Amino acid sequence: MLENKVRELRARYKLSQTELANLVGITRQTVGLIEKGDYAPSVALALKLAKALQTSVEEVFWLTDKQEGGNGKHA
Repeated sequence: MLENKVRELRARYKLSQTELANLVGITRQTVGLIEKGDYAPSVALALKLAKALQTSVEEVFWLTDKQEGGNGKHA
């Protein structure tokens, strides 16, 4: 499962979902889906998000072995 810190990092930089979406060329709804884990971005989009959030893609996204309802530890 793909986990992420998009919401946390976006809040750190005081960006709204709309502002982040505009920075990377997607919709606010897509940002929301990514934050909830309901949408896995392409590699290109993951890189754009990491750049907009001023960090590495590994800091924003990581894979876990967890199934639905797990604890979300880094793999």
